[in-house]
Amino acid sequence: MCRTVDLHQAVLAKNDANAVELRRTLDDRGTTAVNLMSSPGSGKTALLEALLTRAVAAGAPAAAVTADLATENDATRLARSGAPVQQILTDGLCHLEAGMLGAKLAGWLPEGTRLLFVENVGNLVCPASYDLGETLRIALASVTEGEDKPVKYPAAFGLAHLVVITKTDLAEAAEFHREDFLGGVQQVNPGVPVIETSARTGAGVDELLAHVLRAADGSESHVPVLAQQHAQHLHHHDDAPSAEHSHAPAGTPR
Repeated sequence: MCRTVDLHQAVLAKNDANAVELRRTLDDRGTTAVNLMSSPGSGKTALLEALLTRAVAAGAPAAAVTADLATENDATRLARSGAPVQQILTDGLCHLEAGMLGAKLAGWLPEGTRLLFVENVGNLVCPASYDLGETLRIALASVTEGEDKPVKYPAAFGLAHLVVITKTDLAEAAEFHREDFLGGVQQVNPGVPVIETSARTGAGVDELLAHVLRAADGSESHVPVLAQQHAQHLHHHDDAPSAEHSHAPAGTPR
């Protein structure tokens, strides 16, 4: 009897296996991986540079991997923090995969690294489907993008352990409707923490680093409802792959 297997599901299954292995490897090293996802222009790199700078100053060993379709501009920028940084060029691929990240970390990640920040490709669609072996998944959106981002991209925000608002210093000029944004976040991911930041003024950056450090210690434990539902779905349908299955990650980042 022939069985049709959706190619995308097969790709995700391979990625999930790589993610499980990478998570185990990072756990053994005492390293917490933080997956940062946003659309292009959200201010993700500027915020990450501020986070790395503070982590270095606080004596929290941190490193970063940044992914782009082309150029090493972001790696050059992040290196100003004093933290070890590597660039992944995806050659047109719109997301990172666990195998790509694991290959970049092999032989490079410094011993004793406590925090590994992974700046994903600027995109709120494809990256949401790929578990990178992270402990903490953060979805970011700037006030200049509008307050409806969470409901427009429910997988990206619904699978996040933390949501971060960026560029809050521009909120008034952008006529950002904060309560509408927060309402949308809770609609797709009930109970998820939200931190408001500005890389330019420094607002919220220390709070964000403290949250990441608590996650590294295991004291931040928000589990997205969407991730729970998807895990249950997979449990009941492991023997019947289908093209109609959700493109959410097969594994839930812990």
